[in-house]
Amino acid sequence: MTLAPLTRTRRVIVCTGSGGVGKTTTAAVLAMEGARQGRRAVVVTIDPAKRLADALGLESLADTPTEIEGDWPGELWALMLDTKSTFDSLVMKYAPSRSQAEGILRNRFYRNVSSALSGTQEYMAMEKLYELHEEGGFELVVVDTPPTRNALDFIDAPRRLTRFLDNRVFRLLMMPTRAYLKAVNVATRTLLRTISRVVGSEVVQDAVAFFQAFEGMEEGFRQRADRVLNLLADPATAFLLVTTPRADALEEGRFFAAKLEEAGIPVEALVVNRMHPRFASVGAEVLRKRAGAQGDSALAGLYENLAEFTQLAEVEEAHVAELSERVRPAPLVRVPFLPSDVHDLDGLAEIGTYLFDGDGEPAPPQTPGH
Repeated sequence: MTLAPLTRTRRVIVCTGSGGVGKTTTAAVLAMEGARQGRRAVVVTIDPAKRLADALGLESLADTPTEIEGDWPGELWALMLDTKSTFDSLVMKYAPSRSQAEGILRNRFYRNVSSALSGTQEYMAMEKLYELHEEGGFELVVVDTPPTRNALDFIDAPRRLTRFLDNRVFRLLMMPTRAYLKAVNVATRTLLRTISRVVGSEVVQDAVAFFQAFEGMEEGFRQRADRVLNLLADPATAFLLVTTPRADALEEGRFFAAKLEEAGIPVEALVVNRMHPRFASVGAEVLRKRAGAQGDSALAGLYENLAEFTQLAEVEEAHVAELSERVRPAPLVRVPFLPSDVHDLDGLAEIGTYLFDGDGEPAPPQTPGH
């Protein structure tokens, strides 16, 4: 099986899976293949570790795309998400005036929310994806998701934002009328005093000031969230599940597959990294019988060693087959253990030989709006 049709025809590819299974490397290889097919491709990671920069042979990555030079007819770009910078850009985009935007950016409550609130990173990842897709001029955007179960949170992030904006308490705080201000003074004074005793009055004042400064911006955020959801549901967006044959990684893979299924999102391909190869054409039991027939000779030990490797490969194949069956008709692509870690473009190219099987056809011409 090959992933070349995905990199050739899709506009967005999202790599999901647990930590330590090679998602970052897989994402980089997918974007590189897009460049080899003549497309303008970008890979973005929201993992703060340096794995993507290392794989691309770079010292570091910024929040803006950096072009990677290479021998391909297209273009390859890469970036690492900076949650706060992305949030700041959205505030500047949707604020009715520059002074209102600057007031929000200076607000201490906003500074905490933009960098520490649970789910903010995932939502900003979706914003960055949308920005790159709609405004960056890229024909292929490959997203490397966080190395935790929270990776699926970014799929629900636009919905969570919409629910937050529609929340009764939020809407009450956003009401700009005198009646509202009086209601807050009368109806919530006790609550605010209680909260102030716990977190401090300055925190409460900052929060109220933030919501008041946010007035008039919520509709822009809501519309943007809806457009992000539409992008995720678009047929041009593909979700890949990346795992390894380890029991814990496969269990996480089943969890991810179930969550994607609940969200109505099909898995377009299953990539299993670090598979143990088969060194024999017969099974482990046959090899053990041959070992027994050799007595105490050195050849018996070699047969036994080969039997152990073969049994390991057989167990892995059986476990992987269960997950593969769950995500059918998604193709299963195996990547074997390599002699060394991937840390440069040559290493990425080697991984590409397994993901793409030498399929070198160029991408079809892109038509405006597609």
